[in-house]
Amino acid sequence: MSIEADPCELTAAVLAKALARRAISARAVLEAHLARITARDGELAAFITVDADGARRQADACDAARAPVGPLHGLPIAVKDLTNTRGLRTTSGSLLFQNHVPDQDELVVARLRQAGAVIIGKTNTPEFGFGAVCTNRLCGPTRNPFDVALTSGGSSGGSAVAVATGMVPLAHGTDFGGSVRTPASFCDVASIRPTPGRIPVPARALGWDMLATHGLLARSVDDLELGLSACVGPDILDPLSVGAEPRIEAGTGRPRLAVTPDFGVAPVAKEVRARFATACDALSRVADLEKISPDCGGAIEAFRTLRAAHIADSYGALLRDRRAELTPTVIWNIEAGGQLTAQDYLAAERRRTAIYRSFRELMARKDFLVVPAASVFPWNNDIADVTRIDDIALETPTDYLAVTFIVSLVGFPVLTLPTPRQRDQAPFGVQIIASPGQESKLFAFGRRIEEQLGFGHRRPPI
Repeated sequence: MSIEADPCELTAAVLAKALARRAISARAVLEAHLARITARDGELAAFITVDADGARRQADACDAARAPVGPLHGLPIAVKDLTNTRGLRTTSGSLLFQNHVPDQDELVVARLRQAGAVIIGKTNTPEFGFGAVCTNRLCGPTRNPFDVALTSGGSSGGSAVAVATGMVPLAHGTDFGGSVRTPASFCDVASIRPTPGRIPVPARALGWDMLATHGLLARSVDDLELGLSACVGPDILDPLSVGAEPRIEAGTGRPRLAVTPDFGVAPVAKEVRARFATACDALSRVADLEKISPDCGGAIEAFRTLRAAHIADSYGALLRDRRAELTPTVIWNIEAGGQLTAQDYLAAERRRTAIYRSFRELMARKDFLVVPAASVFPWNNDIADVTRIDDIALETPTDYLAVTFIVSLVGFPVLTLPTPRQRDQAPFGVQIIASPGQESKLFAFGRRIEEQLGFGHRRPPI
């Protein structure tokens, strides 16, 4: 696409190249995206805060620089509002923090800035990231751009919608149990949840906790790889942190794929299973598929326990001191961990270890593991939680995320890509999982199926 086109229609990778060679100014790119936000965000509510003046100062500084600041020079980027941004309101989607302005960036934001990114604003999230619908008492619901009556997914729904509609070419997200992957599937964009430690989190209180990671959402694999390259690198204060890896190109052979609609344990809707089967048929044109899964027995129970324990530890004081100001969803999430014992926690870790080893054994024989990126299709925004799938009641409100949180449990990197679809079909994505540390291998395969099979973004109606 030529640079004469609307900058909002260009991918991050194309824009970054144009900005680096000064074919277009950072200010012009920013103003185009601010105009898109003005035109669309009133309907969609992707942003909690837009920092137009601050972004203009950043863009002007890029244009005044003698040479490109870094690989993201002048590129507008949105940051999920769970993540601290220096001098820019960071609410965590909560009334408790509606006026909170951090004096320091989290490391991932600092690295984005160092790479030349222009931070345009903060995207919407459920309160503290807890919730199936991307809404809170400050903002939302963030509406799905393919059908505004439907949810964009949680909890990085604001970032997914901002990317899908061209309000930004690249957005930051976070992922605990599926928070970049579910919105990516619902909004027809790509996402990466890297190996824990690939993007360091030195401010994390529990240094060895690998359930949550930073991630990215974009409209192409190249965009994700570009964004991730700016965020990676070791940090001595994060015991999980690792360095970058060399870029590799896709081979011409047929990769070996393990495919499963549900890991043998996750509740998944029949219509999702049908779309996943169609996606697998397409993948069989370039890869050898085997229907097989790691042994994930006990995974749902283990994740419930570990998640509840971490949330109770992080937010228990808020429940005790400011309960009346919290939403019912947040209260339920915190209370779920209140009665756990050390034995409960260690039993969950034991089960988690066994599941990890089963994943490792399978991936020693396969290049990738492919599963759906969501267990259901988007539902109406006025329905707070998924409580049933195919008329079968779920035990807890988070069980519909099992198809994604099982991957979080073991800490394998996962690329989510939209699948080919008919115009009357809702967006639907697949997770492509590799062994830890193999993001570059994921990107290489992702580019191949993006180009050869059409596993890529389609713009919603504007």
